[in-house]
Amino acid sequence: MSTDKHEGKITASARMTASPANVDWPLLLVTCALLIFGMMMVYSTTFDLSYFWYDNRSTMFAKHMWHVAAGVAALVFCARLDYRKLSIPVVAVGMLLFTLTVLVLVLIFGSDRGLRAGSYQPSELAKLVIIIYLAVWLASKKETLKNFWHGMAPFAVVVGLVTGLIVAQPDISAAATVLVIGALMFFLAGADMLQLGGASVIAALVGSIVIQFYPTGQQRISEYIAGLRDITEGSWHVLQATVAFVDGGVFGVGLGAGNGKFAYLPVPHTDSVFAVVGEELGLVGSLLLVGLFVGLCWRGVRIAARSQDTFGQLLAGGLTGWIALEVLVNVGVILGVLPFAGNALPLISYGGSSLVVTL
Repeated sequence: MSTDKHEGKITASARMTASPANVDWPLLLVTCALLIFGMMMVYSTTFDLSYFWYDNRSTMFAKHMWHVAAGVAALVFCARLDYRKLSIPVVAVGMLLFTLTVLVLVLIFGSDRGLRAGSYQPSELAKLVIIIYLAVWLASKKETLKNFWHGMAPFAVVVGLVTGLIVAQPDISAAATVLVIGALMFFLAGADMLQLGGASVIAALVGSIVIQFYPTGQQRISEYIAGLRDITEGSWHVLQATVAFVDGGVFGVGLGAGNGKFAYLPVPHTDSVFAVVGEELGLVGSLLLVGLFVGLCWRGVRIAARSQDTFGQLLAGGLTGWIALEVLVNVGVILGVLPFAGNALPLISYGGSSLVVTL
């Protein structure tokens, strides 16, 4: 009898060990909550646009649901995949070469930051792939990372190549995101402050040069500086977002009942979706959404801290930092504390590329 029990325990333990999907339930629940929140906001911000563009209030929401289905399928596949398989150098290099090829094809055949206008944005995929590649590369170079020619130089070449191709599209916001993600992962891998300081100075110089070639970038910086002195002198986008937050008050005007998305808020279903949350769900709804993102990032940090290998730590840390950065930039722009950037709000904004890649 005792032998049977012992064998049963071993069998159960073996099944648990062999299970490829070791689910972090708080992370899964927070992700589901954000997806549902996003569905509500996408319908609220697109039914009017959908009727205007497609003569059907539900067309854009239906597209979003297809993207959700594709993203969830990708999530399930990746959850059941042993992440250590991504640490095989040929896999990481293959993913990077594929991404670079797609970015080049966009420059040749694409338009509007996608292979077709408004359809697929490979810059979103590039953010994910650069994290995977850097996690593999940095984990293998940990002992020689502080050597300039083995650490900083090849790191700068890889990140610079990806960033340069994205800037050429042009998509300055995505390029800046890749730069910050790269610097974060370099720091997590153990780079010293001197290296990070030098890299920051170089990145700032390159960024200022790039902005000089793009009038839109110059305008955004000047409007941001003016808005810091006096919010009424800031960009039109931030001013209208401020109006939406004021109209929403503490509890909001009600889901779907906001007026800003119909009139004064630019791109309410993508860049300005947080302002719509502020108007329709008020301060309470805005804090709830931010709290969900904090919970998501907290679980990511916990997973990174508990990883048993350097690659896992860098991968989880890089992914968590990426999502946190996207949220900080989107919310910071809408609140006027950061210069304008076109970063989507993860899992909330309308847009298939961002949603599927994030999931």
